[in-house]
Amino acid sequence: MTVTAPVILPVSNMNCGACVGRVSKVLASVPGAQEVNVNLANETAQFQATEPDTLSRAMEALAKAGYPARAQTKNAAEAEAGREETLHDLRRRFIFAAIFTLPVFILEMGSHMIPALHHLVMRTIGMEASWGLQFAFTTLVLIGPGREILTRGMRALARRAPDMNSLVALGAGAAWSYSTVALMAPDLLPAASRVVYFEAAAVIVTLILMGRWFEARAKGRTGAALRALIGLQPDTATVKRDGDWVTLPIADLTPGDVIRIPPGARIPTDAILTSGSSAVDESMLTGEPMAVTKTQGDPLTGGTINGNGALEAEVRAVGADTALARIIEMVKQAQGARLPIQGLVDQITLWFVPAVLALAALTVIVWLLLGPGIAPALVAGVSVLIIACPCAMGLATPTSIMVGTGAAAERGVLFRQGDALQGLSDVDVVAFDKTGTLTEGRPTLTTLRMADGVTRGKALSLIAGIETHSEHSIARAIVDAALAEGVTPSPTTGFTAVPGQGAHALISGEVILIGNATLMAANSVDISAFAAEAETLSLMGQSVFFAAYKGAPLALLAVSDPIRDTARTTIETLTAQGIKVAMITGDSAPTAQAVAEALGIPHVMAGLSPEGKQTALDSLRSDGRLAFVGDGINDAPVLARADVGVAIGTGTDVAIETADVVLMSGDPKGVLTALEVSRATLRNIRQNLCWAFGYNVLLIPVAAGALYPAYGLLLSPILAAAAMAFSSVFVLGNALRLRRLGARL
Repeated sequence: MTVTAPVILPVSNMNCGACVGRVSKVLASVPGAQEVNVNLANETAQFQATEPDTLSRAMEALAKAGYPARAQTKNAAEAEAGREETLHDLRRRFIFAAIFTLPVFILEMGSHMIPALHHLVMRTIGMEASWGLQFAFTTLVLIGPGREILTRGMRALARRAPDMNSLVALGAGAAWSYSTVALMAPDLLPAASRVVYFEAAAVIVTLILMGRWFEARAKGRTGAALRALIGLQPDTATVKRDGDWVTLPIADLTPGDVIRIPPGARIPTDAILTSGSSAVDESMLTGEPMAVTKTQGDPLTGGTINGNGALEAEVRAVGADTALARIIEMVKQAQGARLPIQGLVDQITLWFVPAVLALAALTVIVWLLLGPGIAPALVAGVSVLIIACPCAMGLATPTSIMVGTGAAAERGVLFRQGDALQGLSDVDVVAFDKTGTLTEGRPTLTTLRMADGVTRGKALSLIAGIETHSEHSIARAIVDAALAEGVTPSPTTGFTAVPGQGAHALISGEVILIGNATLMAANSVDISAFAAEAETLSLMGQSVFFAAYKGAPLALLAVSDPIRDTARTTIETLTAQGIKVAMITGDSAPTAQAVAEALGIPHVMAGLSPEGKQTALDSLRSDGRLAFVGDGINDAPVLARADVGVAIGTGTDVAIETADVVLMSGDPKGVLTALEVSRATLRNIRQNLCWAFGYNVLLIPVAAGALYPAYGLLLSPILAAAAMAFSSVFVLGNALRLRRLGARL
């Protein structure tokens, strides 16, 4: 069997959708690199490495292609510092470019728009000096802040893999070169064409830098949810070493260490509570606002917040083995996911830049053949190069995925598979497991009916006394109920279990029985007074049994698995949305039917083996796309077989290997959250793609001069650059609207 290792590489120099296509192509050609996915929004490449040297080969191939990669940092502070440094560099370059571009723009465009300014320039420095100043300032812009764009673009052209930088380099370079010829060798041009476009070259580069600065800022906000998760883990912990409490870095912790957690502090890592009790805020991991009471023996999850109690705990997991680390990894994978809808986009953007280059060349040729001269031909050609925006196409899908999955993670919903984000948006059927999904998954004492003359406290004390000796889950439910009501179990001796019937023991020398009707009949206990109620409770799917003391009936008891508080609301909402709801369970038909009737589920398939569950699932496929919601462990085969598998988890026991989506809070209401995130994200992606493609379809012909014959309008390269920059910022801004999901869900 081939062993694969997931790899995430931050990749430099990716600026547009064409870059994504190039990087994907390079990685796909690397031996041992499988399931390649490149994300422009977070500038990473993901793949499965099946050979030991796949990573080194991939990095070498990317470097040769002009997209150097580096090993992913594990340090959140280091990653944040790198992002801030990039932002600072883009801001500095933009300001530098703007300072030198402003006088160029004023000298040239100001003179065109304000006649008095034109006359002032002509009276003072003259046209030739004005052009000379424009040449000097524009050249500073191009070789200074714009140098990286130009060099990257020309290198990409030399490799015959043009990208967005190539379009900008050709556009700005053409405007600068033509203007330089007009300034320094005017005799080479017809008299009518001796004009300069220095301002176009300078403004193009300045606007591109401004757009990339805004883009980088917006990209930073798309990963806010992930950075919030990464920031949950403290840097240090108070650990007991050699009898003393010392403060150590988290990295120095090992399983078995004893740690101290003061009130109000974040829990450093996954542990088991050994001393103290407290209410722990787990909202950042589960999305549930209510604090969870923790007592001795309960699990603690790293990153959650201790309440008012001082705790001591034994470390159970550290580093990548903690629940928080696994969650962060799942969010990273989801945010770097490649949706099926992205495949077509990648194919288009891969050929988009070469097509734009050809169209720009064709535009120049047509203008030279049919137009008034070389200057308008240059303007039209440069405008076509500049206005084309593969950046917006490349960003349309990944930015929406990053923000949408981040908003879901804040509410305790983790998308593990990218296609689940798309697939869940149009499911037609949602099938639920019963136990642990729609119900709490633990028996609870729901009915206690005492015989005449017996008090509740007395009955509970006697029954709990015998049940303390049993490990059965039903016995545990009775003991818990007694303790919750402050009742002390009676001392018991001689406990004996009767297989299939119940148990008996001695309390104060007298026999106490607890079990089913068969056990009562075998011991001549008359339970006829409870018969009618017992039958009713049994029909409701509850487990009914009896207790007797000193040969006389003591009480009727019924235990059931309580329905989760939000289950009915979840089912009603799904039904109102036109989604068919079904229940697939291994529990008995009467119990399953009782729960289904209480929740309003019309389709019930009960008493099924794991294989039977899969067959039942397949029988629902004729109704459309199918999602199955289960506990993620017992239901693993069914989760894997569904179109979308949704696991009910608890944050510390997530079903990472089986489900496409994990509901960490264990609340079925999370299905509604997952559906809403999926639909909103896909809707947002379609809006982005509509804008990105529509923008190019409409404006490239305008830039080429389509409006000139009828209206005499020719798009300025400056306006083309502004429109191009705005296109990417628009896509990012639209994706960021998904952040509101976190507050709305």
